[in-house]
Formats: sequence, structure tokens, C-alpha cells
Amino acid sequence: MEYKQIQELIKMINKSSISELSIKDGEFEITIKQETNTIISPAQVYAAPIAAPAAPPVVAPPAQSVTATEAPKAEEKSQALSDNLHTVKSPMIGTFYRSSAPDKPPFVNVGDEIKPGQAICIVEAMKLFNEIESEISGKIVKVLVDDASPIEYDQPLFLVELS
Repeated sequence: MEYKQIQELIKMINKSSISELSIKDGEFEITIKQETNTIISPAQVYAAPIAAPAAPPVVAPPAQSVTATEAPKAEEKSQALSDNLHTVKSPMIGTFYRSSAPDKPPFVNVGDEIKPGQAICIVEAMKLFNEIESEISGKIVKVLVDDASPIEYDQPLFLVELS
């Protein structure tokens, strides 16, 4: 192999991603190694949480005594409220939308009355937009999912106070 051919090989290896080349021709043998410049990216550094300065202890005001008759009334009221709430859950996996288009108003808002068969949201699954209809009547108490969020099967979407 001639000197000019060796130079051409070296140039070609420098331009390529080959790190080593060995050629053997009879008694002639040549090995060309290229130094690889490994770029080491800096490790991602996560800041350790910094402890907040210790706050002075908070002294709670003396608790008001609750009479024996008041405690059951409060418990009954919270039980009655939770018995009257219904959770509307997603019938499928997809993306939750509150309105039919970005420039359109939401199907329902907190405080709105709904009835069976009324569209309350859209779930997009595999490029199909599925209107989800209410199966109950009542008043929307809370929307549990942000617009355009991914949702799972059976994920709670709305809290409805039954009427």
C-alpha cells in the first residue's frame, strides 16, 4: 500500500464515525484508530428540598365544647350530604373535554342542573369524539378533571348532588 492511499484512508476515517480500521494484505498490515470524542453531558442536578425555617409553635385557641346533641346532628348532616352526592365516572380511556370545541362554552358548569340524556362532556378516544351523557338528574357540585386532560376508565369526572 502506498503512502498516498494511507493518507486517503486516514482522511476518510476522520470524516466517518468509524473508530478503528484494520487492513491486512499479505505481509502488509495496518491498523488506523480514531480517537472518539465522547461528549459527557452534565448530570441533571436536582435541588434538594430546603427545609423551611422553624416556625414558632402555634397555640390553638381553647376548643369550644360541643354538647352531646350537637355532635350527632353535624355527623348526620355530613352523612346526608355524602349520601346525596353521586360521582359521574368515565366510561372509557381517552382525553376529557368540557366543550365541543375550544371556542364553545362548556357543556356544564358548577351549579348547573343536569338531567338524564344531557351531554355533560366529550371523551376523545382514538380520534373519535364520544359525547358522554348524564344518567342521572341533579346539580353539578364539582368538576374533578381539567379540560384536555388524559383520563382513565372509571376515573371520577363530576360530583353531582342528586335531585
